[in-house]
Amino acid sequence: MSGVEAVDRVVQITQKPIGRSPRSCLATYTGLFDRVRALFVGTEAARARGWSASRFSFNVAEGRCPTCDGEGQVEVELVFLPGTYATCPTCHGSRYNPQTLEVTWHGRSVAQVLALSVREAVGFFAGDRRISRALAALDAIGLGYLTLGQPATELSGGEAQRIKLATELQRAPRGHTVYLLDEPTTGLHPADVDLLVGELNRLVDQGNTVVVAEHDLRVIAGADHVIDLGPGAGERGGRIIASGAPADIARSGTATGQALANLM
Repeated sequence: MSGVEAVDRVVQITQKPIGRSPRSCLATYTGLFDRVRALFVGTEAARARGWSASRFSFNVAEGRCPTCDGEGQVEVELVFLPGTYATCPTCHGSRYNPQTLEVTWHGRSVAQVLALSVREAVGFFAGDRRISRALAALDAIGLGYLTLGQPATELSGGEAQRIKLATELQRAPRGHTVYLLDEPTTGLHPADVDLLVGELNRLVDQGNTVVVAEHDLRVIAGADHVIDLGPGAGERGGRIIASGAPADIARSGTATGQALANLM
């Protein structure tokens, strides 16, 4: 391998879940919930009660619902089938006890803030630069429909992968990074694929390298360099049958090349 001395770090962005329980959610994984809790602590109502940021964490006993332990859901065990989750009968999914929900920031309780979609939250937190940066990265990559408190257990593999990518996008550049992605377009609407390609190009424009295993033709057509593996799928593949710019692949006559030629 040559050129590795120019790489400062490697980030593998997979489709593995960002958490395995409802307590893990979009807001906690991206780190923006730390800032949200700080805003609630700064309210007059919270200061009068002497509360700290932990009071607004659903991972701490003092502020969370005692029935579901801050998960918003309770696990239902089934005899012959895997267990499932149902909305908590005490807090009705809010995750918090009534006392915590009495404190509001700009007219919303912490539970109501977690119920906001990313797109709704962009306007609500427009005055906070730190939160806005995280929300802008999520919205730009096509995740504006998710709620801030969306449990990790409800996210698809593709959504989890794009949340990880958005978390990287909001961070300050840290040298030349190689990003490795596996099928990031999984489950995406065609319009959102274009958004994803735009964000991948932004990483490249910042001086990074993005390596993507992908079948979506628009992603392939937008790449700087394509490695076409074949000649068939599965056990019938594994060999490099074409390599070069998308236009070169389109002229190669391979299955990918023929499909790419029709698109281009």
